[in-house]
Amino acid sequence: MGASALYYLTRLGCTDAVLVERGTLASGSTSKAAGGIRAQFSDELNVRIGLECIRRFENFGDEPGGQIDLKQWGYLFLLSVECDRAPFDASLELQRSLGVPSRWLTPDEAKELIPGLAVDDLAGATFSPSDGYATPEACVHGYASAAVLAGAEIAQGCAVERIVVERGRCVAVETALGRIATERIIVAAGVWTRELAAGAGVRVPVSAERRYVWLTEPTSGFPEELPLTIDFETGFYFHREGRGLLFGGRETTIDGLAPVAAARLPLLAELGVRTGWSGLYENSPDHNALVGCLDDPEGLLYATGFSGHGFQQGPVVGEHLAELALGRATTFDLAPFGLERFERGAARPEHNVV
Repeated sequence: MGASALYYLTRLGCTDAVLVERGTLASGSTSKAAGGIRAQFSDELNVRIGLECIRRFENFGDEPGGQIDLKQWGYLFLLSVECDRAPFDASLELQRSLGVPSRWLTPDEAKELIPGLAVDDLAGATFSPSDGYATPEACVHGYASAAVLAGAEIAQGCAVERIVVERGRCVAVETALGRIATERIIVAAGVWTRELAAGAGVRVPVSAERRYVWLTEPTSGFPEELPLTIDFETGFYFHREGRGLLFGGRETTIDGLAPVAAARLPLLAELGVRTGWSGLYENSPDHNALVGCLDDPEGLLYATGFSGHGFQQGPVVGEHLAELALGRATTFDLAPFGLERFERGAARPEHNVV
């Protein structure tokens, strides 16, 4: 998110922006993400964001530039609980009204996409062929490289220690390498946004949830163009990663996930696991993004709480943050994602999250 915002700041003519990264670029939660990109959401604003982000990921090689290994092989949601059909039916109607090519599949049609899939207990499935996945760290480096060429600066290995506020206004950030004076601060630090914002007197309701993924040995047992597939009830998901499969779920150990995974995809039990890693979801109370600009302290902007879909919303949200920071009219109206919605009792739950 920070790299996207930096890039769009330079596009809007701001050449003295600085991205402060406590580690190295894309070394945090972004590089641990599964890389999903979709418009199959239940919230209309998320659907609109998803459609635009898909368009921008499709054109990433031209703007900002770089290869992101985009695989538009679709997103497949498997529904094994009958009561899930009604909310997904409503989501599908909304998506199609906005131009998303999503549709219902029968269990047998889902099995045609993924031979070997266990479908006897499925109540149905939804699929959109324009969804897919890409390499998150490649996107970060694409945005960052273009921003640096346009005059922006990136300070790596430079942790932000404190946001400095004087008389109700942001005036600087204190970092491990010294103070950076600024009147506009975009905090896009995932779960660490909460701590940084608290130091400036702002409560950001995000909580951390560690998620684990594993990568199998190479396999020829599945189609090359494998959709990103999610078993909605259990949270188990998988997609093609090189010659192997990347898979994960809600379980924190491979032993815990194995029976869930094998029940849905029996062939997976025959594959060796090459490696695994974990990253952090930053969850908001309604599983929807927290994005906006504060008046108190003035000059503090934030983007967090994406609950697993931050990477895929990076193009639109990064542009939005840049426009807010520079006082420009915004391309997308993301005001409904502001923190104040909870004070107004206007939470907007996103149903289609894992």
